[in-house]
Amino acid sequence: MDATAIKVCHIKRAYTHRVFKSIATKGKTSTGWFFGLKLHLIVNDLGEIINFQLTTGKTNDRLPVENLCKHLMGKMFADKGYISKDLFEKLIEKGVELITQIRKNMKNAFMRLWDKLMLRKQSINVSSGFI
Repeated sequence: MDATAIKVCHIKRAYTHRVFKSIATKGKTSTGWFFGLKLHLIVNDLGEIINFQLTTGKTNDRLPVENLCKHLMGKMFADKGYISKDLFEKLIEKGVELITQIRKNMKNAFMRLWDKLMLRKQSINVSSGFI
């Protein structure tokens, strides 16, 4: 699972943009500010899209996760932006195990070797879904 920004126009022209005026907003990614939408994707190990959702640019990445995982079971690999104890517990109740890397200020936890290898492959799967 991952989210990517879809830029509608340059951030300096946001106030004059009219096409997506009601849904496009200013948001921030790790690369900087943008004006547009966010595309949230869930892909399988082959890079095939399982589910997706478009949200406004300022939407937190964790908000659409429950809706996207409504009919899924098994393990889901995501980046550090999806770390949330409440989200983890809600997904476990539905049968989805959320696996993420740990942040610097978190305690180290043991992880199965297979899960660690699949977590490394997560970025490859998501990027191959855009091709």
